[in-house]
Amino acid sequence: MAVNAKKIAVYALVVFALYVIITDPAKAADYVQIGFEGISDAAKAIGDFMTWVANGGKS
Repeated sequence: MAVNAKKIAVYALVVFALYVIITDPAKAADYVQIGFEGISDAAKAIGDFMTWVANGGKS
């Protein structure tokens, strides 16, 4: 039963994404850019944390 719910959720997400892309491509591009900026910021924060740990927790 959980597999069917997962399939339905993925299908709904794909349909929604296609709807946004078709009806407003500029807004869809903005969403993608926001997503990539978020991933980039997260990677930078992880890198900063690892550098801090490698330096023995010193600022």
